[in-house]
Amino acid sequence: MYRSHNCGELNASNINTEVTLAGWVQKSRDKGFMNWVDLRDRYGITQLIFDESRTDKTVFELAKTLGREFVIQVKGTVIEREAKNKNIPTGEIEILVSELTILNTALTPPFTIEDETDGGEDIRMKYRYLDIRRNPVKNSLLFRHKVAMEVRKYLSDLDFCEIETPYLIKSTPEGARDFVVPSRMNEGQFYALPQSPQTFKQLLMVGGMDKYFQIVKCFRDEDLRADRQPEFTQIDCEMAFVEQEDILNIFEGLTRHLLKEIKGIEVDKFPKITYDYAMKTYGNDKPDIRFGMKFGELNEFAQHKEFPVFNSAELVVGIAVPGAGNYTRKEIDGLIDWVKRPQVGASGMVYVKCNEDGTYKSSVDKFYDNDDLANWAKATEANPGDMIFVLSGPANKTRAQLSALRMELATRLGLRNPEEFAPLWVVDFPLLELDEESGRYHAMHHPFTSPKPEDMALLETEPGKVRANAYDMVLNGNEIGGGSIRIHDKATQQLMFKYLGFTEEEAKAQFGFLMDAFQFGAPPHGGLAFGLDRLVAILGGQETIRDFIAFPKNNSGRDVMIDAPAAIDDAQLKELRIKVDIA
Repeated sequence: MYRSHNCGELNASNINTEVTLAGWVQKSRDKGFMNWVDLRDRYGITQLIFDESRTDKTVFELAKTLGREFVIQVKGTVIEREAKNKNIPTGEIEILVSELTILNTALTPPFTIEDETDGGEDIRMKYRYLDIRRNPVKNSLLFRHKVAMEVRKYLSDLDFCEIETPYLIKSTPEGARDFVVPSRMNEGQFYALPQSPQTFKQLLMVGGMDKYFQIVKCFRDEDLRADRQPEFTQIDCEMAFVEQEDILNIFEGLTRHLLKEIKGIEVDKFPKITYDYAMKTYGNDKPDIRFGMKFGELNEFAQHKEFPVFNSAELVVGIAVPGAGNYTRKEIDGLIDWVKRPQVGASGMVYVKCNEDGTYKSSVDKFYDNDDLANWAKATEANPGDMIFVLSGPANKTRAQLSALRMELATRLGLRNPEEFAPLWVVDFPLLELDEESGRYHAMHHPFTSPKPEDMALLETEPGKVRANAYDMVLNGNEIGGGSIRIHDKATQQLMFKYLGFTEEEAKAQFGFLMDAFQFGAPPHGGLAFGLDRLVAILGGQETIRDFIAFPKNNSGRDVMIDAPAAIDDAQLKELRIKVDIA
């Protein structure tokens, strides 16, 4: 056998035990008559000692040839370590080596395999298999495994059944762009990789599998950001004979379970807010509620006071920043420049200092008196010592700008503690949203989401006001999951396709199989999908997901390690009857 123990489990209780270990050389320290080697595997580090007076001469000389990341096997005796290391579990012992086998040599790595490495992101992505040897990445992958196991345990204990659905499916026009796969045996036809298993899990409900889940790969050919990958993993779930509250209770329970088992945190509050409230109060539909700074609308108090910027604005809105009343003019000007950046797009910003004596000092004192500014303070819930920042303009655009400022200020003020968790539900989303360019409505979630029953009549007259029977789970300002009660009858699904601009023929061609299934006794059903990558990253205290994925793509959607995507040879193209014309 290659090893009797791993490199993280031996301690003082094993002294005088004969052991066999295998792993990688982390580092070695040659003192001439004595040589120490740190041997590393996935479980930890054990110090090896080669002593000129106690070690066979051949073994002793061989030890001097060891380089970083050599793969070796040793046999020896566990002895007490003279200079103990309290920072590692094996720090009380070392192995007096009697036999040494070099299993494989290694080139010098392009960066140090240490917790704090000298390798930049690009080089570490290229040699990802080396990066995984470092504790931060290794531990992130083990953390992901632990989360996934707890998910499986929780759902399985509630009688959910894990069922695999196909990866080669039919392309659909809704949602993000599909990755397509040419079919060699069906000339001119293509599969698509699934953006989600949506229709298949609904068909499983028709099939009577009333509690389904799957930890599943999904694919979207879309622009990338730090928290996006072209392939990602979902915790995908569906239930039959349920209403919205049933689903919310199950997955609120899952979130509580994960926070308790993974982080040791009990969450008492799990608030529920509407989409309209979220947009009006926080400027986005995934608010971070670990801190305040709620929006205060100021039209009533700020317009018709001879200040033309506010008078011409659709919305005047502000936030109170706690303890920021002592900001210097330089700091304020820096924030004004920050909101003027193209990424935010504000044309300017008004500020009000809330003095400790109850008076106010603003950048618009020429137009507003102390009573006016006191009303601003009341609307934004500002206290003495706070600073109010105010933006104005088109309502949706201005809310988005102030939301960005709110998050930036919270980061600067240290209010986004990664070890604090504040989950919530956002409900009552619009069913449809209007694309101004095409003039067509699109499903805000997907075309299988059920309208609120009480809003069905509005589909004919005011489709933009119809609310979806949909819900998102938000954790620390990140949407970690979303779902809905589904349409489960053919007539309603046909009506939905009509309002999304499908002809009857198009709807049948794309989704006829689902509508046919609804005619054979489809139960009421609904579900939810969590983004596993993002959920794991947030539980791990990170905003980005790459370190929690074994082999991630870069910002361009490339795997720089294997150099993919890549061209395929002409013979394959000919077999697939595909012509590539790169102008």
